Amino acid sequence: MRHRKAGRKLGKTTSHRKAMLRNMVTSLLEHERIVTTVPKAKEARRMAEKMITLGKRGDLHAKRQAFAYIRSRDVVAKLFDELSQQYADRQGGYTRIIRTGFRQGDAAPMAIVELVDYNDSISMDDATEA
Repeated sequence: MRHRKAGRKLGKTTSHRKAMLRNMVTSLLEHERIVTTVPKAKEARRMAEKMITLGKRGDLHAKRQAFAYIRSRDVVAKLFDELSQQYADRQGGYTRIIRTGFRQGDAAPMAIVELVDYNDSISMDDATEA
């Protein structure tokens, strides 16, 4: 029985899954938009929301917790300076998942994960290339 066991295994070992999600969350916070499969998007969203909440808290302990997960000084600085100000008045729901159809090779359901206040000046062809 797997009662009360949250999270998906995604067909990967524990270390591979943790490293992949850390990289995805780092990329999401850095670029504010990534393209991935739907199950990976849902898992990345969980951790990205927690990281933004840490950024909003803004104290030293929160910064150390963010460094333990993100491990990129530039992204953590952006999280605590820019993104925390951007989402200061929002009580959660910092990301959105937009389903984009199925991947050509293996018909995996694809999605775009982006921050809610993402600047749409970039054209949508960047997201549909993958």
